[in-house]
Amino acid sequence: MARAKKLPKSLPFETTLMVRDCCLCLHMQRAARNLARIFDEALRPFDLTNGQFSLLMSLNRPQPAAMKDVASLLAMDRTTLTAALKPLERRELVVIEQDPNDGRSRRLRLTPAGEQLLARAFPVWQQTHTEIERPFAQGEVDRLRRHLRSLS
Repeated sequence: MARAKKLPKSLPFETTLMVRDCCLCLHMQRAARNLARIFDEALRPFDLTNGQFSLLMSLNRPQPAAMKDVASLLAMDRTTLTAALKPLERRELVVIEQDPNDGRSRRLRLTPAGEQLLARAFPVWQQTHTEIERPFAQGEVDRLRRHLRSLS
């Protein structure tokens, strides 16, 4: 039987610095939190968070969306999606309906109030996005999007 490799009792501080500088997950989380704060602030006049805006936008489609499809698009489990839908449903921005073809499934759709709120919030989202992209050289943001999609 092979001997187990002896683990160090602690890591040197240089390792911490290396992880701080190299960890993709850390840098993605920091960037995501910062972007979330920026969009949360921009969408505050509409009483929306960036997550709620994304959820409403994911429902802006010709036919009601299957809950599983929205969960997949937003990279959420169904329990998290259900919790995220509750305040939007209370505000009568979203309706959750039984799927007519499958009684176990749910369909999600925007209400007219949800459509109107999304239409009013979109120009603010668009302007905020433009401001965020401004410092980047031409093509860099599209390249970043491609890389992010490959990781998701």
